[in-house]
Amino acid sequence: MICVSIGRSRHRHVIAEHRHLVEQGARLVELRLDYVRGDVNIKRLITNRPCPVIISCRREADGGRFPGTEAQRRMLLRTAIAEGVEYVDLEDDLAGSVPRFGKTKRIVSLHDFRRTPDDLDAIYARLAALDPDVVKICTMANHPHDNIRMLRMVQQAKLPTIGLCMGDIGVPSRVLGGRYGAPFTYATFHHERALAPGQLSFDEMVNVYRYERIDKDTEVYGVIADPVGHSLSPLIHNAAFAERGLNKVYLPFRVPREDLAQFLDDAGELGIKGLSVTIPHKEAVLAKLTKADGAVQGIGACNTIVLAGKDRLGFNTDYHAAMSSLEEAMGGAGDDHRPLAGKKALVLGAGGVGKAIAYGLMRREAQVVVSDGRNDVARKLASRFGCHHVEWAKRHTVIPDVLVNCTPVGMHPNVDESPYPKHHLRPTMVVFDAVYNPESTLLVKDARARNCRVVTGLEMFVRQACFQFKHFTGQDGPADLMRDVIRRTIAAAKG
Repeated sequence: MICVSIGRSRHRHVIAEHRHLVEQGARLVELRLDYVRGDVNIKRLITNRPCPVIISCRREADGGRFPGTEAQRRMLLRTAIAEGVEYVDLEDDLAGSVPRFGKTKRIVSLHDFRRTPDDLDAIYARLAALDPDVVKICTMANHPHDNIRMLRMVQQAKLPTIGLCMGDIGVPSRVLGGRYGAPFTYATFHHERALAPGQLSFDEMVNVYRYERIDKDTEVYGVIADPVGHSLSPLIHNAAFAERGLNKVYLPFRVPREDLAQFLDDAGELGIKGLSVTIPHKEAVLAKLTKADGAVQGIGACNTIVLAGKDRLGFNTDYHAAMSSLEEAMGGAGDDHRPLAGKKALVLGAGGVGKAIAYGLMRREAQVVVSDGRNDVARKLASRFGCHHVEWAKRHTVIPDVLVNCTPVGMHPNVDESPYPKHHLRPTMVVFDAVYNPESTLLVKDARARNCRVVTGLEMFVRQACFQFKHFTGQDGPADLMRDVIRRTIAAAKG
């Protein structure tokens, strides 16, 4: 079950939001009294309530806003109990002075906004001794392994226990808690009004992650990156899993560089079966793979991992997606038709995607020139693949048949920038921009205005996701659905 937290300053807004949430399917809400301005009228807030409530009133030290005294806060919570609310949330230092009364259930909680302490089991034991019906422990995740420790504690607890790691690193604990025995998790009314770090919206929990459907048999997939909040991969993969009726969930895993090895060692315990890999881990994961396909070995970068027993199998779907997109734009693909052979190709950007595309172009016998703002990186890549490189300031001196942008230039919000001067574009060129947000970058617009053939980053992104979906499920990915989800998401963000 999902408990949705409501933090509004006016009574009527709290009541209206409560009713709206129930209409949207919510079965439990938390009313945060510390957000209500002025005198709090508990009876008004809970009379004719459309679903059960948790009443909480948090001090600033516990992530709240209550401006009054401890005596006033204690009185509000006691009043809520006397009025017969379903749950009251009591911090550990308050629980002993607020006795049990009537049918109201007690949530005894602890919040640590700095770290996830080493002694979680001892903290649980201390809270469990304070006469709770539910134990709740919320801590800040500073490492992905904190999620593992928290979920272990939840699973081993004898009392119903909610264990949440806050922050973007802690998101997996919010989505997977029910799988480990937590009676419910927490969400916010809207993603722009999170009441705790890393809190997801009710809509995301229901419609993206399908929280209520996650069980012990649910297979876990995800994307590892740092940062990861911008990734659209959870949206498209979860939509695809839902369309196919698969008991799988796809999560964003923020994994700092120094935590990568530990995270991959922990993956099995989290039930992870497959991972998308992006910045900054595409090269670093190679050391943790047990097997890698030819593209990964040739490129020196991996963007897809399949976990099968003790094996970690590495693939590069960027390579396959880019080549199939380019070949289709140039009139065909396959061994009998080699549209890239002999063509001059300028690849802007020597990062992970640039490596994959340069490798693919070389395999297809194109004449490849690489350029990057970091000239030493471009030179190193050119030396590795046996191609040419040109300094970034001189990139426009190359007039290619195929121009590929693998830099972030033109990406939202810097949509008025282009990595290649418009007046150097020629109608005979094929222009491929790996940026997918926005789909129509300035480079793409300029190329179309010059009557170039164009491949957008959205097309590559969808294709690489479909290839990943195939590795994860054995089924072809639903390209039209994924394309539609991305376009709707980008349009909504603009609106």
